[in-house]
Amino acid sequence: MSDGTVVMWHEDLLTYDLGDHPLNPVRVELTMALARDLGILDRPGVRMVAPAPAEDKALTRVHRPDYVEAVRAAPDDPFFSGYGLGTADNPIFERMHEASSLVAGASLAAAEAVWEGSARRAVNVAGGLHHAMPGRAAGFCVYNDPAVAIARLLDLGAERVAYVDVDVHHGDGVQQVFYDDPRVLTVSLHESPLALFPGTGFPDETGGPGAEGSAVNLPLPPGTGDAGWLRAFHAVVPSVLRTFRPQILVTQCGADSHRADPLADLRLSVDGQRASYLALRDLAEELCDGRWVATGGGGYALVEVVPRAWTHLLAVATGEPLAPTVQTPASWRKLAQDRRPGREVPLRMTDDVDTSYEPWQPTGEPDAVDRAILATRKAVFPLLGLDPYDPRD
Repeated sequence: MSDGTVVMWHEDLLTYDLGDHPLNPVRVELTMALARDLGILDRPGVRMVAPAPAEDKALTRVHRPDYVEAVRAAPDDPFFSGYGLGTADNPIFERMHEASSLVAGASLAAAEAVWEGSARRAVNVAGGLHHAMPGRAAGFCVYNDPAVAIARLLDLGAERVAYVDVDVHHGDGVQQVFYDDPRVLTVSLHESPLALFPGTGFPDETGGPGAEGSAVNLPLPPGTGDAGWLRAFHAVVPSVLRTFRPQILVTQCGADSHRADPLADLRLSVDGQRASYLALRDLAEELCDGRWVATGGGGYALVEVVPRAWTHLLAVATGEPLAPTVQTPASWRKLAQDRRPGREVPLRMTDDVDTSYEPWQPTGEPDAVDRAILATRKAVFPLLGLDPYDPRD
């Protein structure tokens, strides 16, 4: 198996453009520009690959054929309605099928590269459209590229695929697609569904008949910051992954958990997000011989947060992590100002936050994060043969 990293990239990935909309492709453009200007994309072992669109056969492993046809037809029909399209969240746009299938094709090719051994890790920052359902668009997402990639892994012979979603929103679409499939473990850390779209992802969502324990949901209270989020992550994710023993790790790395994100209310820093990527990489190394497919996702602080967060992701996936104190290049700052005039452009790759945390313990006076941790552990740990009260599990 190659020890290198595939980075899926072509400017056509920016055509997934919903118009005057929070999910703006400039976040992807600025990420790739920042990674390039910092030399990350030129590292030894990094291979840039232009994706091809996912074919209908791959899309319909996850999506209903009539939905795929609707996505293809909708831009040419001024009276089109239905399938979750034509809404404020999911407006119809020109060449919607082509743009959406290209994003899916990028994640598909990333998964193939890692499974077949031409790379140990692969990244598609344009991907992570985790809300799309089998028969409808949802939450800014037309085709569910992580689910399409996971379905391909199963078709290639994977017996245990772990999916970890650290977006601020519940990874509901991926969970739904594989809810009854014990070969896929879906893990989602997200803001409480009582406070945030999509309103799912409660601890008692643990998998369907025959797949009990294959869905793990850790909803966190609004206001959770780095220390609480990292305590929660390490109290749940390593234990369930070690028990499941995945052959490959697929992650959705939405950056909208940041304290500056305008659409949600978790309080992470870029430093905390960087720490999560390091933890995911380490779990892939420990459990999957390093096999890791990473996608982007949400993130609506388009200049201030997303490019820095995902550049850290690219650095972690391609070799040495970037030191948080690294300065953003002047060339990138100019591009960011040109693309989003009037926005504050970060000077460094850090928010100057200490990411240390206290490990979870079942004793003492619990805070809201501790109660969330215990609720998840009580719901799913017994199904996996783990003790919800033992911090060693």
